[in-house]
Amino acid sequence: MNTSMSHDFQNLGIAPKLLQILQTHKFTTPTPIQQKSIHPAIEGKDIMGIAQTGTGKTLAFGVPMIQRLAQAASRADYQGRPEHGRGAGGKQKGLVILPTRELALQVNETLQKIGRPIGLKTAILIGGESMGKQIKMLRANPHIIIATPGRLIDHLEQKTLQLTAVSILVLDEADRMLDMGFAPQIKRIMQTVPKIRQTMLFSATMPDEIVNLAKSFMSLPLRIEVAPSGTTVERIEQELFFVQKQDKAALLQNILKEYTGSILVFSRTKFGAKKIAHTIRNSGHTASEIHSNRSLNQRIEALEGFKIGRYRILVATDIAARGIDVSGIQLVVNYDLPSTAEDYVHRIGRTGRAGLAGKAISFAMPEQRAEVRAIERLIRANLPIAQTPALPKLPKPIMENERFDRFANPRPRRAPSRSSFPGRNFSRNFRKPGSRHNPGWR
Repeated sequence: MNTSMSHDFQNLGIAPKLLQILQTHKFTTPTPIQQKSIHPAIEGKDIMGIAQTGTGKTLAFGVPMIQRLAQAASRADYQGRPEHGRGAGGKQKGLVILPTRELALQVNETLQKIGRPIGLKTAILIGGESMGKQIKMLRANPHIIIATPGRLIDHLEQKTLQLTAVSILVLDEADRMLDMGFAPQIKRIMQTVPKIRQTMLFSATMPDEIVNLAKSFMSLPLRIEVAPSGTTVERIEQELFFVQKQDKAALLQNILKEYTGSILVFSRTKFGAKKIAHTIRNSGHTASEIHSNRSLNQRIEALEGFKIGRYRILVATDIAARGIDVSGIQLVVNYDLPSTAEDYVHRIGRTGRAGLAGKAISFAMPEQRAEVRAIERLIRANLPIAQTPALPKLPKPIMENERFDRFANPRPRRAPSRSSFPGRNFSRNFRKPGSRHNPGWR
């Protein structure tokens, strides 16, 4: 079948019930990555999908996974016996591995939207949640497990989970999974899943060295590339300011006044994110923050508040660069340039989603020209440089719960207390002999 000629979901081999669910949720025209991936994935082929972020990769692997698992369950029920090698009840499972908690929650939401009407059960295994809650989900025998690598290995070590029934494996954001410290964990997980399985990898960037590593996990993968690796969405307008570090806050204040829609601001560090969010709130804007110092519940509250408009501005570190799926973000601001050029693609991909236009503004210090050139090489385009306006001097913000600076504001010295001396009964040793405190001296 020539999937390149398909213009709707009806020509991709999707089961009628799933087509009806897609239409109910207003999914009528597949995106390019969905158009090219869904049919071969339904046929069971290994897929290596490369497309810019915000183009619907979750449905590209989610629809085939749900359909194949449902078909396998129907065959097992019809035959009246377990399928060979598939565990109790012949129930095959899907496993989705991804780098962040936020992305796991986002993928689960999308899969549930499509699969809940046909009885799909999922389990989310991520850090920050109790193991007991997750064990309860696993005991319900889910069809699909969505997990971050660390927590998945925790369950394997505690023997609360076996992966012998996994027949479909998905690595979402595969470049980060294999390139940013997760490779040893991924290799360990691969040793526990069946060798005979379907494997799919999806990401916006796929460096050649990552492709070579990924191929060791796959069988004759079909490479589907709807845009060159690192391509940014065409409808995102990009702009770059060269600015001194001390002037970034003032420049951000100008931008927040100019743009009135929802804004996502990226910081390279968690302390920086907290400081930026505090400065924004002090300027009268509604803002929240997402970084590794915040609990899972705090992150969820911040993201949900951003979605519904409780917060107009969300400040985040790169843990959110691939885990925020919010339509209608007007502007992404790179307050700090990302640590890698690939992360730039994922950051600005939070705007311009689902065919909408977007804007991305980046701040770079004069000494960061090499980092700018690395980004330009990856996206195969020059970033337009904007003229920095005259900026006012802003007062240094005082952070909430900021630690007292004893050198700038020394405390008055106090007389030493009894507890300052060694020995609890130090003063008793010098009391007048013959007193009731020292009867032996009488």
